[in-house]
Amino acid sequence: MSPNLTLIITMGVLFAAGVYLILERSLTRILVGILLMSNATAILFILISGPNRGVPIIGMSPEDQMSDPLPQAMFLTAIVIGLGLTGFVLALAHRTWQLNRNDEVQDDIEDRRIIRLAQRDKESSTYEPDEGPDDSHEASDEVSDTDSRQAAEAEEIYLQLHGRRINDPKDPDEEVDSE
Repeated sequence: MSPNLTLIITMGVLFAAGVYLILERSLTRILVGILLMSNATAILFILISGPNRGVPIIGMSPEDQMSDPLPQAMFLTAIVIGLGLTGFVLALAHRTWQLNRNDEVQDDIEDRRIIRLAQRDKESSTYEPDEGPDDSHEASDEVSDTDSRQAAEAEEIYLQLHGRRINDPKDPDEEVDSE
């Protein structure tokens, strides 16, 4: 069986319109976008379910003539998820209308403040850009006393745990698997 071209085009148009509406700032348009995408998903599951065959219950029809029950279960799940999202967005729209007398999604004040701070921020004097994979990872000559002391402490801890220095070659008695 070949899929119905009309259903495929309808599904594509519904998905495209739904995505476009979800990207809007009005909660009413977002709600309509969710409804369109929910219906497009239902059409998608109708398309992937294949031809209409026997009931997918053992004993009701021969096993080779049964319909696939998975798309049917996914279809019901899509309906429940669409209904849940619709209820959630309706509650958001109602509450936004009560507070602001409009259904526009407003910018978050904290987000705007963080963006302004990030734009004013300059690179610190200790910032070093990441080195590429071909660059060496050797320490620079401008290492502070604190960094030297921390590196020495880390080296001693490594020596205590592993019984050798960090840059020493592996113990020759250890076997290395070549697999």
